[in-house]
Amino acid sequence: MSDIVISSRAAEPVGPYPHARRVGDLLFLSGIGPRERGMTAIPGVAQDPTGAVIARDFDVQARAVFANVRAVLDAAGASWDDIVDVTCFLTHMPEAFAALTRIWADQFPDEATRPCRTTVEVTRLPTPIDIELKVIARAP
Repeated sequence: MSDIVISSRAAEPVGPYPHARRVGDLLFLSGIGPRERGMTAIPGVAQDPTGAVIARDFDVQARAVFANVRAVLDAAGASWDDIVDVTCFLTHMPEAFAALTRIWADQFPDEATRPCRTTVEVTRLPTPIDIELKVIARAP
């Protein structure tokens, strides 16, 4: 049996799926990007009137993603320290990997409790974003 988790603070999913599902002692978060709840604009992404991306700020996007993850964990009654494993999807690995690693160290300052991480480059994501996280956490 599993429970669906929906956050009232995290950006809405871009498809027909929940923010997360709790199964036994684990919490599986759907892929989470850097959007803000109720907004169509993406933090750290500037688009022209046709929707073409004209500027990107990876740091702003990454921090927005982490804020959304925190909101989903909070809605599930979990904490930041409950994160066990993260898969990071990047669309521009050469430019973004070092920035992600720096921000990661800020987000997870305690080496003893840092989650596992896998980082992969993808051609694109469902919206014009540069980062998406897939998270597995312990369920409280």
